Amino acid sequence: MHRRQTISVLVNDMPGVLQRVAGLFGRRGFNIESITVGASEEPGLSRMVIVTVGDQAMVEQIQKQLYKLIDVIKVVELVQETTVSRELALIQVRVDAAQRSELLAAVDVFRAAIVDVAPSSMMIQVVGEPSKIDALIRLLSPYGIVQQARTGVTAMMRGMAKT
Repeated sequence: MHRRQTISVLVNDMPGVLQRVAGLFGRRGFNIESITVGASEEPGLSRMVIVTVGDQAMVEQIQKQLYKLIDVIKVVELVQETTVSRELALIQVRVDAAQRSELLAAVDVFRAAIVDVAPSSMMIQVVGEPSKIDALIRLLSPYGIVQQARTGVTAMMRGMAKT
């Protein structure tokens, strides 16, 4: 069964590592839906959180292939039920003065924030599960989305488990 899969990859913080990891996915015919990379808790190491769509066999194959890359230290599949995942989005919406209070009420329901107001638009910042961001985008679409930017998913296992 194909579903959204999230993989955490701890790597040496070296030039070209991101390219090699992304290239591995491309060579195997797997699409990367989102990828975030940043410093980890250990100096000299970075953490990549990769979201892709596929089945369990695909994830196992990716894990084996990733371990063959010299700068990969650890690969962990992040299971949705035991993982906290978040994404940040900035969404600029076309809005006139008469619509502002209506838009503010909608944004409040999603615990989002207005981060910029211009004469004919507002920019909204929202953080949460990708499904929450998708729902807010659907709600804002009738206003006219001027532009949007999403960071991609970042995630960690719950509790004291280390990924």
